[in-house]
Amino acid sequence: MKVIILITLLAIVVSLGHALYTMTTGPSESKRMVQALTVRISLSVALFALLMIGWYLGVLAPHDIGQ
Repeated sequence: MKVIILITLLAIVVSLGHALYTMTTGPSESKRMVQALTVRISLSVALFALLMIGWYLGVLAPHDIGQ
């Protein structure tokens, strides 16, 4: 589960990088940037779902920093 979460985080960063590259080099009406940002949003929602599922199943546990 933790490896899947790390891979999803990496994919989010790659998607953001792709959108930045497309924004700086492509034309202003490029659909590639919109597609890259759509992928990033979808991956972020999937990451949130994975975190909630992992917490619900007991695979992931929050840490108490206050102590």
